[in-house]
Amino acid sequence: MNIHEYQAKALFADNEIPVLSSHLIEMGDDVQSICAELKHQSWVVKAQVHAGGRGKAGGVKLVKDSNLLAETVIDMLGNTLVTKQTGQSGLPINAVLLEEVIDIEKEFYLALLVDRSVKQLALIASAEGGMDIEEVAKNTPDKIIKHYIHPAVGIQSNQINDIGYALKFTSLQIKQLSKIIRNLVKLFLDNDCSLIEINPLVVNSDGNLIALDAKINLDDNALFRHEHLQTLYDPAQQNQVEAKAKELGLNYIKLDGNIGCIVNGAGLAMATMDLIKHHGGEPANFLDVGGGTTQGKVTEAFKLISSDTSVKSIFVNIFGGIVRCDLIAQGILDAQKEMSQEQMNKDDITLKVPVIVLLQGTNADEGKKILENQSSQLIPVDNLTDGAKKAIDLASS
Repeated sequence: MNIHEYQAKALFADNEIPVLSSHLIEMGDDVQSICAELKHQSWVVKAQVHAGGRGKAGGVKLVKDSNLLAETVIDMLGNTLVTKQTGQSGLPINAVLLEEVIDIEKEFYLALLVDRSVKQLALIASAEGGMDIEEVAKNTPDKIIKHYIHPAVGIQSNQINDIGYALKFTSLQIKQLSKIIRNLVKLFLDNDCSLIEINPLVVNSDGNLIALDAKINLDDNALFRHEHLQTLYDPAQQNQVEAKAKELGLNYIKLDGNIGCIVNGAGLAMATMDLIKHHGGEPANFLDVGGGTTQGKVTEAFKLISSDTSVKSIFVNIFGGIVRCDLIAQGILDAQKEMSQEQMNKDDITLKVPVIVLLQGTNADEGKKILENQSSQLIPVDNLTDGAKKAIDLASS
């Protein structure tokens, strides 16, 4: 789960990681009154969206005249910001963060993330702060400093010193860096994060380190342990179908293809998408209805996929282990009947796109019988490869 910059900085402040004092303005606030009470002349106005590259897209603006501050905030609030990470639809700006302008001597990059290949936290730093770290890693990998943090021993002083020396910090700055890194590690572990990024970490005119930006990603699977973090979720920053799927307990991610996928189990879902790609097709989504899915969940999943106008065929791939295939089949029929009644007020099953169905495992034969002769658009298959090829052919035609 992503959270906003202002939320991440609040967690930073709680963990004694230095940030600038700031003011949050949200939709519905009295912008004129708030801005009139601010005393400083120069401000940075930052759109609060779940995407990087805000500055290049007009989502970060420098205001040097306090008389223009309210106008700048009003112009930004309620608009949609489009960056390289948002796609063409962009994300809504429902809040902005105001921060005082400070003198910056140098910018750096600092991040913590899980490296699954070694099953440890990776501490990454670079003197190329404020830039796209992916480009730095690609073009000048020698400027990336990486240390692994062993879970049994934690962060070591020699690792921090190595980063400090590489970044040419003074002894006082290395001491500040040590406190920041140790607090970042604690924050990461205490809150089950998957990523913490400071880009940039700056040295101000007094020679002190400050986190000028903050990005935190939280592990969705661990949120049940952190009620206070669950409240940070902002559904407006998600694709609305993805947000709806989250409410329904479905694991859904929108993609750019035209073949809808409904699968139970993340591994089987990935294999299904891989096979579609292998044979020249493009999946329209990742959708895992779960190993213990229900008839109702399948119905909702079908309605979600069918609402995507880019979908030209749907591939349902269900392995009945815990779940029964006959319940899945009935869920498919229920979904079609509901959509027919809502859209056309008919009792018959009217499919807009062909649906390829692969049922294997518990009660698979019963499931196939339920779907027999229901619609010419319901197409049963007996194996995964045939199903993927059929979905591709029908989507193309």
